Amino acid sequence: MKKYISKFHYLTQDLPDRSHVEQTQIACKAGANWIQYRCFSKNDEALIAELHQIASICDDWGATLILTDHYHLLDKVDAQGVHLENMQANFESMREKIGDEKTLGASANSIEDIQNIFSCGAVDYIGCGPFNLTTTKANDYPLLGLKGYKSIIEAMEMREIHIPILAVGGIKIEDAEALLKTGIYGIAVSAAVNLAADPGETLKDFYKKIY
Repeated sequence: MKKYISKFHYLTQDLPDRSHVEQTQIACKAGANWIQYRCFSKNDEALIAELHQIASICDDWGATLILTDHYHLLDKVDAQGVHLENMQANFESMREKIGDEKTLGASANSIEDIQNIFSCGAVDYIGCGPFNLTTTKANDYPLLGLKGYKSIIEAMEMREIHIPILAVGGIKIEDAEALLKTGIYGIAVSAAVNLAADPGETLKDFYKKIY
């Protein structure tokens, strides 16, 4: 089942001065149509309580809600899918667990990762990175930069791999145009919006670059 995948994925994050609910409200009001809830600081009970509020906001604004890793909560909250950050996850098994209607996203760092994920036939889109240094997510994967994405897109064409690829990791507003010229499908952003002086306006600026 082919799913709608936005070209701009906004990710919430654990912040000391702004809740995930507030982040979602700001993002949706600014025009975000794809919210990825990325929270690892709460237990399931707290996650569910917060997700009920976030799902309501997304529903009001017509935004897609994706959970980062917490697939076990999909049957408890009104979310449209899950994004798995574990590149070695069993995606076929995950698809069986969540069903065909839910969106399934995956993370990748190389063309080999993308090939493996695409070959399983269970994933709807791939977030590939990191583009640049990022403090949002701890990892030691090689930085891809513009050349890395160009190489990956060229290799995908050669291998006839057809799946939306979103650049992610340390992306700033000034990077958007050059990244899109590499042939990627879209961009996923967290800190560049969340840590900006005006998150709503920054998100609008990203949309102007992408659409």
